[in-house]
Amino acid sequence: MPAYVERFPSIANPSESFPVNIQVNDLSETRKHLVIALEPAEVDAEHQAVVAEFVKMARLPGFRPGKAPAAMVAKRYAKEIGDEFRQKVVGKAYQSALKDQKIDVLNVVNVEPGTIEPGAAASVTVAVDVRPEIRLPEYTGLPTEIEPVEPTEKEIDEIVEGLRAERADFKVADRESRKGDFVKLAYEGNVEGKPILEIVPDKQIYGKVPQTWEEVEGSQEGVIPGLGKGIAGLKTGEKRDVSVAYPDPFPGAPALAGKAATYAVEVLEVRERVLPPIDADFFKAHQVDDLAGLRSQIAIRLKFQKEQRNLQAQRRQVTDALGSKIEIIPPDSLVEAESQSILRRFIEENMRRGVSPEQFEKDKKELVDGARKSAVNRVKIQLALAKIAENEKLTVSGEDLERFIQREAMRTNEKPARIAKELTKNREQLQSVQQSLLFDKAVDFLVSKATVRTVTPKAEQPAQS
Repeated sequence: MPAYVERFPSIANPSESFPVNIQVNDLSETRKHLVIALEPAEVDAEHQAVVAEFVKMARLPGFRPGKAPAAMVAKRYAKEIGDEFRQKVVGKAYQSALKDQKIDVLNVVNVEPGTIEPGAAASVTVAVDVRPEIRLPEYTGLPTEIEPVEPTEKEIDEIVEGLRAERADFKVADRESRKGDFVKLAYEGNVEGKPILEIVPDKQIYGKVPQTWEEVEGSQEGVIPGLGKGIAGLKTGEKRDVSVAYPDPFPGAPALAGKAATYAVEVLEVRERVLPPIDADFFKAHQVDDLAGLRSQIAIRLKFQKEQRNLQAQRRQVTDALGSKIEIIPPDSLVEAESQSILRRFIEENMRRGVSPEQFEKDKKELVDGARKSAVNRVKIQLALAKIAENEKLTVSGEDLERFIQREAMRTNEKPARIAKELTKNREQLQSVQQSLLFDKAVDFLVSKATVRTVTPKAEQPAQS
């Protein structure tokens, strides 16, 4: 719900509308100015109605409830009556304009109430963004591609080995380190002879560490890119200078982005990974009877994961296809709100990764431009999905809300009753949830009507001769 509605509740729930004179000025394809003129008698009647309501509730010394003279109540509660009176007039004027003009408002952008006094004419100006006319393309039969869902023997083998690795033991090895080993080491880095500790004094882990562990040529790199590859072949007590190239950008320590660094490394200990045997204890730990049962369990889980990946891929494909076919100029207020939401999520995520505020400021223009471009596309798709939902008579039911609340309760570890109560209290949040669920239903509809082609994953495609 627009912010103005929160400040003027009577906009959302008027008791009745006025007979008014309305002038509509088109500022753009999606923005209009509504200039609503009110006669003195109409304004005065609303003031009298508000005073009458206060008289019913007022409790003044010497008078029974509801029996105090209107003049005394008006004087005693002048500020409260004035605020309520102006809200009522603005709200009813706005609703009258919508009813008269049959405008499909998406957002109230600005309200200029002007001077509103009892017995005097008034003029209220409301700027609104309206739903643009959308000519939907053919949205059934959109092309989608999925990958096979049956797990391969190789994939199952890799997961079995991964399960063994999770329960691996690490024993001291009196030999050169090799791939898969874990090495205890100390290191100190510099860039062009300058200690990294001086470049990033608040990030000691990139500069000098007296003791840490690093996997040799592991699939998951440590915090220093390439360090694990540079320590292969070293024994306990041996030293080596390892060259490292920091990528650009490098969110963990922006001051090192694009820099070539040298680390003086000393190996303190080498440990080899010893995998557990595939025996009765291993099967028991995974709640199966034998290897066949374990592989069956893995296959079921893998197939489900692939099906979910395919579904998410199809959802992206149909929305991308829809967005590419829609040619509208989305309302500025919706684009701005979506831009801010995208920026906020991006900044929060990158702050958790250690990106500094200075880096955000440096990249501000690029970030804002990128967020706005994404927002324009998202709003176009959302407007199209809303139109499709209307065409296909898709609705959000109580059961849909219940399922949403249960999912949120599991995600946030809160009680479902608490989440439901918060939604009941916050109408704007409830409307946002309902809208999101409706968009999801529209996307699910598109997927259900899409054409499907199964393709071989790129990693499995044979090399071209």
